[in-house]
Amino acid sequence: MAYADEIKRRRTFAIVSHPDAGKTTLTEKLLLFGGAIHVAGAVKSNKIRKTATSDWMEIEKQRGISVATSVMAFDYDGHKINILDTPGHQDFAEDTFRTLTAVDSVIIVIDTAKGVEAQTRKLMEVCRMRKTPVIVFVNKMDRDGKDPFDLLDEIEEELKINVRPLSWPIDMGQRFKGVYNIFEQKLDLYTPSKQYVTESIEFKDINSPELENHIDPVLANKLREDIELIEGVYPEFDINSYLKGDIAPVFFGSALNNFGVKELLDCFVRIAPSPRPVQAIERTVDPLDDNFSGFVFKIHANMDPNHRSCIAFVKICSGRFERNANYKHVRFNKMMRFSSPTAFMAQKKEVVDEAFAGDIIGLPDTGNFKIGDTLTAGEELHFKGLPSFSPEMFKYIENADPMKAKQLNKGVEQLMDEGVAQLFTNQFNGRKIIGTVGQLQFEVIQYRLLHEYGAQCKWEPVSLYKACWIESDNAQMLENFKKRKVQYMALDKEGRDVYLADSSYVLTMAQQDFPDIKFHFTSEF
Repeated sequence: MAYADEIKRRRTFAIVSHPDAGKTTLTEKLLLFGGAIHVAGAVKSNKIRKTATSDWMEIEKQRGISVATSVMAFDYDGHKINILDTPGHQDFAEDTFRTLTAVDSVIIVIDTAKGVEAQTRKLMEVCRMRKTPVIVFVNKMDRDGKDPFDLLDEIEEELKINVRPLSWPIDMGQRFKGVYNIFEQKLDLYTPSKQYVTESIEFKDINSPELENHIDPVLANKLREDIELIEGVYPEFDINSYLKGDIAPVFFGSALNNFGVKELLDCFVRIAPSPRPVQAIERTVDPLDDNFSGFVFKIHANMDPNHRSCIAFVKICSGRFERNANYKHVRFNKMMRFSSPTAFMAQKKEVVDEAFAGDIIGLPDTGNFKIGDTLTAGEELHFKGLPSFSPEMFKYIENADPMKAKQLNKGVEQLMDEGVAQLFTNQFNGRKIIGTVGQLQFEVIQYRLLHEYGAQCKWEPVSLYKACWIESDNAQMLENFKKRKVQYMALDKEGRDVYLADSSYVLTMAQQDFPDIKFHFTSEF
């Protein structure tokens, strides 16, 4: 196995958090340390006409939020790092959930003032379900926030995971002096104007009186007491517990001021897992298997505005992918070859000749791929765990410009392939209904249809509660159900039957009246 070393040096992870906790800023600073970019786009400042590397879509620059997952790769300290910066906004949760299926570990960013927020809890549930190892980065220590011990209790309680601090802050807000790096036994001192670690001092024995030469005696005493408490209360850091997803190391810092980020990155490359086995329906796929396999976890339309093309993001699960080699598209049962597979730096792409398990590559897509598709060297494999969730908001989509019907149809089709929203065609009146997880999605779709496809759409209200995929072994009952609910029956993009319930009461009654029909709330069944 010639390329085992290549696979072992891969680190593929996602950065997740609630909106505004500083996720994109942290991504920028990691890229800065990796030498992938030379100046970080000030995410906050509107005066500086630079925007974050990972927020490259026009609407992201205007709103200052991430609306799509970006992939960025760079080399650091002998490791190949693949970062996926995910949207924090709950309206884009589905993109984030799917991204978590393509990574081997996760960094959760928490705002020191706000603590654990609702969206973070949801994301942690997905990590727990998949036993994904998690590192917590407590951000914005240069602002006043919660007491670090209270914050650790909150993380344990809200995210239901044991924690172990590997660095500890020396005061916070205006009085923030730096952190003590417990993992490497170093004292990292902070000067706000400098925006980087001004000095990093080896400090094996924190009880030595020398500590007072570097920080105020009151703070030195408090630091000693805190560290003693940490050693007494929290379990020893055990790398195996972390890899099993049972314990989360915690780091403190300020991403905006570049502080505590390098410590996080240094520890991350040492402890984070290299690519892990992936469960397919047929068998467990080991990354070190000789034969290539991978799955599509995301599709993005119009990454290059000059070419109206889609890119399918493929997570490589095993072996080595080679340019121009023949690979089997399992759903179509046919061989395909790819002459220009790309590696990413957000929107910038470069053609790659080979990629290994753990990497994420982009394949040009002319309508061949759907989310969840599998590519292999020839074996029949199906990877699970990429569901579409039942939408919670619905609107009719209407064409606002009859001359642009073709552009609208193409735009809707490509955007639905991305999995940002779902399209249902009502079988009673033939009208198209878009279902999303949140209101902001409708604005993004309207904006992108206009600016990327030149098509204008308008929304019309439709009062619906939930979309359920239905199936039954009792053909007669299924037929009766469809007749009775004819006004509320629709087809999804794949032509499957979907029942659009208009209230929770009606849905409950339908489930009681038709016991032989299975109602599914995700598209994977």
